[in-house]
Amino acid sequence: MHIFSKALILTAVLGLAACTNGGRFGNGAGDGYGSGANGGVSGGVLPGSANDPASPAYFNQTVGDRVFFAVDQSTLSAQAQATLDGQAQWLMTNNDYLAVIEGHADEQGTREYNIALGARRANATMEYLISKGIAPNRLRFVSYGKERPVEVCASEACYSKNRRAVTVISMGMGS
Repeated sequence: MHIFSKALILTAVLGLAACTNGGRFGNGAGDGYGSGANGGVSGGVLPGSANDPASPAYFNQTVGDRVFFAVDQSTLSAQAQATLDGQAQWLMTNNDYLAVIEGHADEQGTREYNIALGARRANATMEYLISKGIAPNRLRFVSYGKERPVEVCASEACYSKNRRAVTVISMGMGS
């Protein structure tokens, strides 16, 4: 046990020593790896986080990954178009990403009707993004109808959350 304790302490000391030279990857001036006050994060942006404009987390949380529809409709509202304008701009800037647009419906109506309605919603979303300059080969859509509700309920407040199209992004296979 005595040898194990010494090995553990030695490992901890070596680990801490490796962390003390903040400028080891460059001169520390604006390279994002220096010993600045932000702990090595350039401009306070943690890569991959919701405050990194090139990250999926930023897309989902800041740009918005979903648009909503009225009952039995697949027409994009002005608010939905504004969200999709942001999505299109993000996709144009981050052209290594592909998107799958998921169409959803609330739980009212038959399964078949809701699958078709979800497809119309997803297609309307995809066509809007294409009209804004996104290459069609970067987009595809799928309909889940009423099979993947955000909330299961029997009130309009819940139903309205389920009538949506969600843009799911993923890194493409080469550009």
